[in-house]
Amino acid sequence: MRFLVTGAGGMLGRDLVDVVEARPDHQVTPATRADLDITDPAAVHAAVAGHDVVINTAAWTDVDGAETHESSATAVNGDAVVHLATACAAHDTRLLHLSTDYVFDGTATTPYPEDAPTAPLNAYGRGKLIGEQAVTRLLPDTGYVVRTAWLYGTHGRNFVTTMLDLADRRDTLDVVDDQRGQPTWSHALARHLVALAEAAHAGRAAAGIYHGTCAGETTWYGLARAVFARHGLDPDRIRPTTSARFVRPAPRPTYSVLGHGRWAEAGLPPLPDWHAALVDAFAPAAPPSPWKVV
Repeated sequence: MRFLVTGAGGMLGRDLVDVVEARPDHQVTPATRADLDITDPAAVHAAVAGHDVVINTAAWTDVDGAETHESSATAVNGDAVVHLATACAAHDTRLLHLSTDYVFDGTATTPYPEDAPTAPLNAYGRGKLIGEQAVTRLLPDTGYVVRTAWLYGTHGRNFVTTMLDLADRRDTLDVVDDQRGQPTWSHALARHLVALAEAAHAGRAAAGIYHGTCAGETTWYGLARAVFARHGLDPDRIRPTTSARFVRPAPRPTYSVLGHGRWAEAGLPPLPDWHAALVDAFAPAAPPSPWKVV
């Protein structure tokens, strides 16, 4: 299979390129922001040509910045996805598009299923929802939306690396304990995305929406304590606080736990529990995938 990975310079994009390059039966074209402007329809059309699958990880990721620059954020997270989907339709190419838990309002008390009603709270979520709708509208049989959340990984700054950095500079850390979600290791998600692409290419995975988060749930406070414990640091240095102490321009969902029912329909396991993924993420080397689509 021939993969095009957009956003290849980002945390998830770099993991995806590594996963695909490790497979001798696949080829990958990494496209960073410098390589491909996904807001340029002609450039997108040319880039998609010759590929079997596009995995779009390119995005405007500044959630707070989107509040004051919504049109610019939506141009990347929404309008550009229209260009990608249109090009994929023209070239008979499957599209896996990464989306977010922020398409929900966070008022649920049980995991959101893939078909739950959407109601984004902020500009970032509104733009990402436009992208989702473009994929499902323009590629009803070959478009895949994979929502993820609370990503951390080796490449780039994220909550986990921030906690470890602050551990060297502060005696105690106040971390929010009233937002619940699913910490998700980017490398584990990358492996699952490639497996989904393989199943889609073989006709075993139906198009539509999937949730790409690790199993289980915790709060940012719970994750910070787990990170400290994993690194031999005293987790009691982490103190719980509330979101009211850290007011941000963009409101965040209080509850971002996603259900994973559609993986089984595609004949694939869900992502691992977040505790297990955290252990693997800091192992000397990433473990091999426990499964492979054949």
